[in-house]
Amino acid sequence: MSHSDVKVLSSWRSLFGVRVLIALKAKGVEYEFIDEPDLGNKSKLLLESNPVHKKIPVLIHKGKPICESLIIVQYIDETWPSQHDKGSFLPQDPYERALVRFWADYVDKKVYEGCILILKNIEGELMEQGRSVVRESMVALDGALRDVFSPGPYFGGDQINLVDIALASYLCLIETMETLGNFKVLDESTCPHLCAWVKAVVQYPGVKEGLATAPSQKLLESICSMRKTIFGLTE
Repeated sequence: MSHSDVKVLSSWRSLFGVRVLIALKAKGVEYEFIDEPDLGNKSKLLLESNPVHKKIPVLIHKGKPICESLIIVQYIDETWPSQHDKGSFLPQDPYERALVRFWADYVDKKVYEGCILILKNIEGELMEQGRSVVRESMVALDGALRDVFSPGPYFGGDQINLVDIALASYLCLIETMETLGNFKVLDESTCPHLCAWVKAVVQYPGVKEGLATAPSQKLLESICSMRKTIFGLTE
């Protein structure tokens, strides 16, 4: 399929956009990346493609827009299926599929909640709350990786699934969280399985390339600038 049939409307700063790129790269799907550089002045294409939320990322496939990153990843999985379930982001078994969706949703609710609290604050009660939420969510995900999912380095066992893609996108943000929050996001003593997962997943085909589109140091600099401009925060 020509890359002109598949377009990704996003920004290099978008962790949710990184998910879409990881999924496409893991499936070997060619695409055209359309940069949305100024979300304060959204393009006509974005407003037409996502008139409800007016947010990135948006996948445009054969002229039809699909919105919301986890929905996009599942669409990619269904549109470009892998043979014999190998390489699929969701298992065939309905119960196992429900578990994967639950934990992917957990990432978007709890990990995101903690990150936003850290990004929008300096020190004080809300910053400490953010650190606590991130720590607690990491411990919970470590336990899920150990007890809920099939044995293997990934949440998908010997291959990545929807949870891996959802969580992997946050790896771009670890340096930012640790710098702004002045704490360690992942600790071997409390999250040994998740620490091992990080070492494995960053080398997985598609994940490595997707993460490279949002360099952590560049993201830290951008977020620090945003904190000053939008929230009036100074370090």
